[in-house]
Amino acid sequence: MPETRATAYPWRLRTSSDVPATADLVIVGGGIVGCATAFFATAAGLSTVVLDARPRPATLTTPASTGAFRLQFDNAEEIALVREGVELFGDFATRTGLAEYDLGLRRNGYLFCAREEENLGRQKRMVALQAAAGVPDIELLTGDEARARFPYLSQDVLGARFRAGDGFLDPVRLAMGYALAASGGTGVERPAGTATATFCLGTRVTGLRSTGDRLTAVETTHGSISANQVVLAPGPFLGPVAALAGLSVDIRPVRRQKLVLPDVPEVPQNAPMTISEETAAHWRPALAGAFLLFTDPTTASGDPLWNVPTGADFAFRLLDPDGPTSVAAVTPFWRAVWERGPAWFLQAGQYEYTADRRPFIGPTRIEGLALNGGYSGHGIMASTGGSRLLVDLLTGRTTAPDWGIRPSGPGDNPFRHDRPMPEREFDIL
Repeated sequence: MPETRATAYPWRLRTSSDVPATADLVIVGGGIVGCATAFFATAAGLSTVVLDARPRPATLTTPASTGAFRLQFDNAEEIALVREGVELFGDFATRTGLAEYDLGLRRNGYLFCAREEENLGRQKRMVALQAAAGVPDIELLTGDEARARFPYLSQDVLGARFRAGDGFLDPVRLAMGYALAASGGTGVERPAGTATATFCLGTRVTGLRSTGDRLTAVETTHGSISANQVVLAPGPFLGPVAALAGLSVDIRPVRRQKLVLPDVPEVPQNAPMTISEETAAHWRPALAGAFLLFTDPTTASGDPLWNVPTGADFAFRLLDPDGPTSVAAVTPFWRAVWERGPAWFLQAGQYEYTADRRPFIGPTRIEGLALNGGYSGHGIMASTGGSRLLVDLLTGRTTAPDWGIRPSGPGDNPFRHDRPMPEREFDIL
């Protein structure tokens, strides 16, 4: 007798078509950030409602992401956020109460490849910075050392930096795992009496109502919810939703695309994320092929979009070996893939960039309103630590790691939305 879907996937998310009248916490947005926030909020004992205008969680930018994580960042604060996530990913089933839940976790590593002398200097600076921030296990390789370990690399590669503990996972499984654990749905092993989250899907927020200087309620297409705290985590829609409360947030949605080649025999499935320091074109094993991406710094920001379009030119720029941003420049086997003409498709979402590319995490000047967004393409890896930090700030719990942040002193929060944003040497991804 064939295996049924219920046996293959025993978990069910607890949802409601009716909006509860009250909640300790209302989270606006059901992507990876909103789901992670709900997980930590319910663990802290807060009755939680998650609102999302779409009919299922994690259907906007989350599935279009690379689904990768790394400790190779250019600042200590984000390294600390991501480290929390990496630690939780490795013990996800136990921490969430989802027995045998599979994130598709693969610690294949991250490999940044340089083909120009000037970028060898950048690599040395980055490795030194990361070591000083508590990541001492990044290897600085010569071109020959890199090719000895990864023989598919081009002879043009002069050097590389590599960390074996970095890797990737399935971002939708991660978001749904957080949501399932928070909701206490079918198949979730949670202690009796634990707070839960109700997911109200297909529910659009229409207003944020205040009494005096305090936000007190969220108005939706399905009714109004009175709440002690409201967290905005709607991804690229953070700006317009915050404006409903009279709060101006500098958020810049930028379209990002992912090229999916589901069947490419040339791709070593044990390969790391492989990135060009010169162009930021990168690929990683996925399915029986690969995901390919390119972060184009010239892409202009725009309005948040419900349907994000794709463009075939993005695929051609990555695959055509004679183009300036081709992945074949670092890994020549992509030339043969191009010549064969593989099957491929595109996905697109919007990264919500901030001016300094660090997230907005924490309470705002409006009492009862907090932000959790602006992860600038790093939400999959950083939203675990960011969401834990946010919930600690809202509940007055001691933060871990100790950022020196307390609810009574938000000025010390390096992720507050009204912080100074000095120029710095940005990560290429």
